[in-house]
Amino acid sequence: MDNLRLGLTYSDVLLVPKKTYLKSRSEADVRTHFTRNVKLNLPIVAANMATVCESKMSIALARLGAIGIIHQFCTAQFQAAEVRRVKRSTSFVIEKPICVAPNATVAGAVELLEDKGITSLVVTNDGFMTGEVVGIFTHKDYQFEEDHSKLVLSVMTPRDKLVVGEPGISLLEAKELLHIHRIEKLPLLDPSGRLAGLITSKDIVKLERYPNANRDSKGRLVVCAAVGVKDAMKRAELLIDAGVDVLCLDIAHCHSDYAISRISELKAKWPDVDLIAGNVATGEAATALIEAGVDGIKVGVGPSPVCTTRIMAGAGVPQLTAVWDVCRVARIHGIPVCADGGITYPGDVSKALAAGASNIMTGSHFAPCDESPGPIISKNGRRYKRYMGSASYANNHETKEKVAGKRIRKQFNVHVEGVPILKDYRGSAEGVVEGLVKGLRSGISYCGARDIKGMQENAEFIRITAAGFHESGSRGDKMSD
Repeated sequence: MDNLRLGLTYSDVLLVPKKTYLKSRSEADVRTHFTRNVKLNLPIVAANMATVCESKMSIALARLGAIGIIHQFCTAQFQAAEVRRVKRSTSFVIEKPICVAPNATVAGAVELLEDKGITSLVVTNDGFMTGEVVGIFTHKDYQFEEDHSKLVLSVMTPRDKLVVGEPGISLLEAKELLHIHRIEKLPLLDPSGRLAGLITSKDIVKLERYPNANRDSKGRLVVCAAVGVKDAMKRAELLIDAGVDVLCLDIAHCHSDYAISRISELKAKWPDVDLIAGNVATGEAATALIEAGVDGIKVGVGPSPVCTTRIMAGAGVPQLTAVWDVCRVARIHGIPVCADGGITYPGDVSKALAAGASNIMTGSHFAPCDESPGPIISKNGRRYKRYMGSASYANNHETKEKVAGKRIRKQFNVHVEGVPILKDYRGSAEGVVEGLVKGLRSGISYCGARDIKGMQENAEFIRITAAGFHESGSRGDKMSD
């Protein structure tokens, strides 16, 4: 007990202002890495929590340049379908368009459109990409059709009226064809007449509307999805098949033999898929994960207000110290670190990154947004959304119901290290991201830097007292992570 270390969190320190060389804070470069091989244009990550991140949130953040981690508190099939929705939401070329046979009914085709969340079906003679293209079926083909028992063949736009392109067509050439012929869909056919892809005007508009978006080599949005240690291999296989870019092995205490063996298994089977793992809070844990093969590390044991680990288990490390200790190890190996939790104010993003993190993760800031799962709750004239700790009883119970596919009234005997709370509704995630990033750009400027790396090199922290924290303006309502 004689050598007790001091643990610090974000509210215990400030960054000492330095001379800036920026004419405007908007010049600050906030590009970073999420994992060893996956870059981010904004260092913001939505937490893999049931009330925070599914496909809508992942799409919204990826378009802005950030990323979301789709939670694992559901069936593996549901999670894989959410990944597919993200990957299909935007791309230059849809490589595997959904097809339908000409002898399918209009009702069946419409149901398929709604189920897949798409607006068109390519009609092939066998209903698969291997067949010959005979037409296309879109909203305009059935919007005024009253008899949905008719066959697709009788209402579709036939092959002889289709404008088509060749595989490898450029974006400029595709735009020109779509414009000249006033069409919205451009099927790509190989020399034998087989379907090789599909380009839509909507996707081209999205590509140009979101120039800062995080995309893969095919123009699709980048997405991450979480797996637990128990079903990691089975779930990972489905997620990779769905096109996930990064896997996140998520466990409350990742510095364990069980988790480390899973990391080794995942990387051995899928070496080309980046893997971020956590959560940990020490340099020793970081070393163990890096030796097992991770491409990114998630830091944070108990800093969230919906996590009660520090109270129930008496374990944890104040978040700034945890980030600092892990980053000292990870930096040597070139492994990006995600500072997960504890982000109360925008300035905490600057402090986390200045301490060495490559990006920050937050659940609290995104749970009250339009794009998060769950309805808006009205109470006493105010609007809220629910924010549920992953280790809370409510989350455990609802996960069992999702997996079972039915309501469960029986009370479960589970160890609880989390709570559910209500957060004030905040509108679009875009506004939340904008506020966090503006604070970060300002922080980079105050550190006399031009980018995140420069901020980390220049950063000087000063400890403050409770009076110093009060003087900083920490009054009124706050948004805690």
